[in-house]
Amino acid sequence: MDPTVAPSPRKPPLLTIPRWEFIAIAAGLMALNALAIDIMLVALQQIGMSLAVEDENSRQLVVTAYVIGFGLAQLVFGPVSDRFGRRIPLLVGLGIYVVAGFACAFAPSFTILLVLRFIQGLGAASTRVISVSLVRDVYGGRAMAEVMSLVFMVFMVIPVVAPGIGQFIMLFSEWPTIFIFIGVMSLAFTVWTALRLPETLPPSQRRPFTAAVILDAFRIVLTERVAICYTIAMTAIIGALFGFINSAQQVYVGIYGVGEMFPFYFALVAGLMAVSSFLNAQMVGRFGMRRLAHGALLGFLAVTAVSFVLALAGPIPFWLFLTLFAVAMVQFAWIGSNFNALAMEPLGHVAGTASSVQGFLQTVGGGVVGALIGQAYDGTVAPLAGGYFVAAAIALVMTLIAEKGRLFRSQNPRV
Repeated sequence: MDPTVAPSPRKPPLLTIPRWEFIAIAAGLMALNALAIDIMLVALQQIGMSLAVEDENSRQLVVTAYVIGFGLAQLVFGPVSDRFGRRIPLLVGLGIYVVAGFACAFAPSFTILLVLRFIQGLGAASTRVISVSLVRDVYGGRAMAEVMSLVFMVFMVIPVVAPGIGQFIMLFSEWPTIFIFIGVMSLAFTVWTALRLPETLPPSQRRPFTAAVILDAFRIVLTERVAICYTIAMTAIIGALFGFINSAQQVYVGIYGVGEMFPFYFALVAGLMAVSSFLNAQMVGRFGMRRLAHGALLGFLAVTAVSFVLALAGPIPFWLFLTLFAVAMVQFAWIGSNFNALAMEPLGHVAGTASSVQGFLQTVGGGVVGALIGQAYDGTVAPLAGGYFVAAAIALVMTLIAEKGRLFRSQNPRV
């Protein structure tokens, strides 16, 4: 029989599901967000034509509207889950996500589609906040980083397969069918979650839902130096990723003319990220989060600097662009899971609120940065490469502030 999940020392209740199932549910919650974005990238052109969107860059708003709703609602789901537990707020959010997903398929105009995508993002916010809170309820330190790496690995399977699924659907149907597919898959996952996921936050550890308590929790999150600095650093890195997602089709298809091979190259990079995340899960217990994350960040900065210089010098051959981008994103996988774990580590007593504030900053801040990068697309990869380099530089500055100028130092043997 599979072992059950062992709780962290200050979390007394033992989960009643196997460890693999707990990780699968947490990863599935995160993966719903990737599904809502990545599966439709191949359909943006058809959506624009069908709903009379003339400006090519405006089609990216299908992604941006979702991301904004996803970011804003996290500020609500965090405090609510700290007060009422994880299950009920999660199931409410999943319900909103499912209904909005089905409704998008019948949107009569681009404006209504954007509104529905915004609402879908509102519901999806529960999945991001509560999935991280679930892991923090049960794990801490390097153990949390290991589980988050496994969650991220499963999460990255969606970008591997989603564009291909979208492309397959488009071969036999129109873009509304993609939203029907999202609705069906998310409904099935909601049923699984409702039947199997137990409550991980006992009543004795819940916080009153009052303005004073919520504001105090926000104060704790925003004034904890290590937590807020790593959160801002991750916001910059995620902003670069959103910039790529917004302009991925334009880069792959518009610049490099890969055509129907676009899902393959998108999946190739995502697959390498999944492998990298798995390796991080295997290594973090031995080397610690800081050593792995700081080394990856320096490598990310170096690779993006090379890409930016080459982009300014002239067109980059596709093989070289893909190689440099893949190397950067492999390191992104190490940065992401470890930075998020480092940001959550000091805040276990306000995990829901902490996850919501961090998720809000990362999603909305990253979404805005990504939109700026995407809207700067000019037919070359220079805006994308420049965005990645600037994001890496900001992340390094914030990491140095968090660590008081000393990288690679493990301040605690657990982290």
